[in-house]
Parts: sequence; structure tokens; C-alpha cells
Amino acid sequence: MTTPIRPTPAGQRLAKLLVRRVALACACAFALGLQGCGGGAFKPVVKSGVAQAVNLQDIRMWHAPQRSRIVFDMDKLAKFEVLTLDSPPRVVIDLFGVQMRSAIPPANNTGQFIRQIRYGKQKTATRLVFDLAMPVRYFIQRLEPRGKYQHRVVVDFYPKDAVVELDAPPPQGAKTKIVILVDAGHGGEDAGAVGKRTHEKKVVLQIAKKLKDHLNKQPQLRAELTRTGDYYIALHKRTRIARRRQADLFVSIHADAFKNKSARGASVYALSQRGASSETAKWLANKENASDLAGGVSLADKDNQLAGVLLDLSMSKTISESIGFGGEVLAELKKIGKVHSKRIEQAGFVVLKSPDIPSILVETAYITNPQEEKLLMNPKHQERIAIAIAAGISNYLKKNRSRYAIR
Repeated sequence: MTTPIRPTPAGQRLAKLLVRRVALACACAFALGLQGCGGGAFKPVVKSGVAQAVNLQDIRMWHAPQRSRIVFDMDKLAKFEVLTLDSPPRVVIDLFGVQMRSAIPPANNTGQFIRQIRYGKQKTATRLVFDLAMPVRYFIQRLEPRGKYQHRVVVDFYPKDAVVELDAPPPQGAKTKIVILVDAGHGGEDAGAVGKRTHEKKVVLQIAKKLKDHLNKQPQLRAELTRTGDYYIALHKRTRIARRRQADLFVSIHADAFKNKSARGASVYALSQRGASSETAKWLANKENASDLAGGVSLADKDNQLAGVLLDLSMSKTISESIGFGGEVLAELKKIGKVHSKRIEQAGFVVLKSPDIPSILVETAYITNPQEEKLLMNPKHQERIAIAIAAGISNYLKKNRSRYAIR
């Protein structure tokens, strides 16, 4: 029989002290949310909730004739759920783990589809309630960070029963005037080039409206705008608007930007042959819809080889006419200020890719140049730019009377 070893009083005191210290260490580790109270380094436990909260930093809205867009800017990815409610009609969006850091748009800025926007805090989500002014269709999407923007949730509202078209219906009957489509670049969430005091989308719309007014003073012309307010239209839709409105000429107004602030002067662009080649391929891929080329030639009943030849001829002819058209505008712009390039530039801008509508893009000035930005913001200088472009259009039409004779 083995005799047990009995600890001495001093040993018993030491053991009790060690037990108390281990217990205290474990208690502290538990309170601090740390894992493990044995050997090895402690590791922090990452908790959900405030530490992982998503900040809703800004709410932006734009309104087009048949669409309202609302954008929620957030610093992290957020989960969301959407439901619709009746009596009264509402769209409800729950943003999970989101903290509001932005004011809700006031009722006078919510557009034609939404009476007001309300929000409240749920247990795990921020709830946004859109009180509707009429029945709507909506489309919601999540966008990844891009450029200066972080994570976004974007909601588009449309009339419930309307066919969504941003352009007006085609005119009925024979044309009685030459149609000029004036396109103000960018718009809505697309600010374009950014100066120190203003954005491209704002000044080019002001110039475009002035240009439209000057052109409409000429009895044989009818000028129309692709956009009339601060909203975005996709680039290919702008060319479709031109075709739908039976435009004879297309001019897109822009302001340039460069990292060197001393860059200055206006430029005029026509489509490049390389850009034309890529567009020809797209038209061939969808030739069943390409039935209104110059001269009324339909591609729908042509084989691909013949259709390709017709498109190439039409594109080449249109590019040549666009260069002549742009040359007249550039000559007038030289009279009111410095030009960045003394000849017509060519590039593959999407808005210039109509196969049978002479199209130019005018970079009115460099918004990143402080002096030119100041001029772009000046209504009198905007007027000078509009008058110069209108004069260039008139000169081009006078030199091509046979092509643009109204029947």
C-alpha cells in the first residue's frame, strides 16, 4: 500500500494561488471576447453588429421623363430585401446592417412616381418605404465600387403600363424641316469631366439648350434635345433617338479634361474608320432591325456579304460627310477662342456610330483649365459657343443644299 503524499501548508497555499490566477485569466479572456485561456496567443473574435455596420453615406436622385433613379451610396456591401405593399401602394426595401448617415430626399425632390420616402430602424435592418404616387414597375440592382463611387444599391422606377422609351414617337407624315438632334453629354449619375467649380454634365446641357434655341430661329430647321434635364441616357440609346426622330444631323456637346491644367481649346471629332468597322459588325449581327439606311435600303432581305458592302459604303460616306460637317463647326469655333486641334479629330465614340446620320462630337473647352472652366460657366460665353456651332451647321447645310432639300 502506497502512502499518499500530503502537500505541506506552503504548497497548499501556492496551489490555491495558481488556481485563482488561472480562473481570473479565463474570466478576463471571456469578458474581452478572446478565445482560449490555455497556452498560445489570444485571438480576437470578430463580432457582427456595430463593428460590421454598413454606412449609408449618400442618397442621390435623378428624374427623366419616364424614369426616376435613386442611388444609395454605401461604404460596404449590404444585403437587402424588397417587397411591395398595397392600400396605399408602397415599395419597401430592407437594408441589413445599415446605419443611416444621409438625409432622406424631401418630398419635392422625389419625382413623379414617389410621393415621399420614409425610413425606420428595424431590429436588424434599416427600412426604407417609398410611398407611391401611381402604379409603377421598378428594377433594383447592386453595383460594385467603380471610380469615385463605392458600393451602391440602385433603384429605377418606371410607369407600370408604359413601354419604357426615353425618346419621343417618330414624327408622322412627310418631313417639312431639317432635323438636328443636339445631344448634351453625360447626365444624372454620370457627371462627366469634373472641374474645380462645376461638372461637365451641367454646362453642356446649358449650351445644348442655347444651341437648340438658335437653330430653331431658322424656319427650315427643327432642333431637338436627347435629354432636357439632369438624367442619364445610355450611349446607344442616344443614336437610336436620332434615328427614331429622323435626324439629318447629330451633334454631341461635351467639355474636355486633362491632368495638365494648362491644356485648353475646343476640338471637334468625327467617327474613326476603326470605330466604323466595329459598328458594322454589330449592325450585321442584328440586320433584321437595320431597315432604314440612307436611301431607304433595307438589310433584312440581303445576305451577309451584300449587307456588309452596303453598310461599309454607307459608313464611309457618312464619315466623309461628318468630317465636312465638323470642319464647318470647327472653323466657326476658331473665331471665338483657341482650338486644341486645328483639324478634325477622329475616334470611336459610341454616339457617332450612326451609319447614315452625319455626326460630330464637340469638346467645347477644357473644364480642368481654371480659365476655361470660368468661361464655360459664363452664360454669355455659352451663348457664343452655341452661336458658333449653329453658324457652322448653317454653313454646312448651305454647301450641301441638294442633299438636304426638303421634299
